[in-house]
Amino acid sequence: MKALIVDNVNNAAIEVLQNAGVETVVLPPQSEDELCRIIGDFDAILLRNLTYITGKVIAAAKNLKIIGRVGAGLDNIDLKAAENASINVINSPDGNTIATAEHTIAMMLALSRHIPAACDSVFMGKWERSRFMGNDLYGKTIGIIGFGRIGKRVAELASAFGMNVIVYSRSKTDLYPYFDKLEEFLPRCDYVSLHLPKTPDTVGIINSKTISIMKQGVKIINCSRGGLAVENDLVEGIKKGIISGVATDVFEQEPDISNSPLLKYPDYVVAVPHLGASTIETQTKVAIEIATQVCEFLSIN
Repeated sequence: MKALIVDNVNNAAIEVLQNAGVETVVLPPQSEDELCRIIGDFDAILLRNLTYITGKVIAAAKNLKIIGRVGAGLDNIDLKAAENASINVINSPDGNTIATAEHTIAMMLALSRHIPAACDSVFMGKWERSRFMGNDLYGKTIGIIGFGRIGKRVAELASAFGMNVIVYSRSKTDLYPYFDKLEEFLPRCDYVSLHLPKTPDTVGIINSKTISIMKQGVKIINCSRGGLAVENDLVEGIKKGIISGVATDVFEQEPDISNSPLLKYPDYVVAVPHLGASTIETQTKVAIEIATQVCEFLSIN
């Protein structure tokens, strides 16, 4: 059996595969054409979120039996094409919960206290205390859109800061005040935190219309998926004074973010390069988890 690893999957996966006797090839992120050229040699592929398994790739994958997505999302895999080709697709939905939830709180704090800009100022030899007046989290209302594993953990952490938690989700919860209408939910939020998968129903859920009904001075945090918030509409919200800050871990177009309008507003935007699950502990855990599942699957197929 032969496995391909791309997208800088933690080296722990290599050890698991090789110990199981699986021949393992490690490559950097691959383009569609590159992947089509080589994928026919492999029984398994392990990846994160930089390489896309498209229908064209699936068609070229004559020997592929399993795709292992190291992380929670599956939006870079054509699931229908994989199903039609009888290729098993697995991921690790629990593995990044803690890291992403903690990262969400870190981004919210960085935004509220102007930490990136203040840090840059100090390194330029300045001492601008009055410029970087921030906001407390205590007593503020955080609206969590999407109440899966990560959303629930963010709610727990936010509660520990003394925040009021409210939830917008398709599934009702008795843990916190729950809303199923954005027009009732959004005007109550001082902070809006996104925790949704990227689907046709969720793309652009934060847009000019939904922004227009938000509380003046709202702050928006997206450590979920690029495209859930329309970047041009976020900028318009900033210009109108509705949005006082955006903290984003993700972009509509990745990894080339050069055309993102958010980058023109550094005084209002805290941005990092998709680091939600990027901790040593999490990447080791999910790499071992997925590699173990791949080995088990290949041993019986």
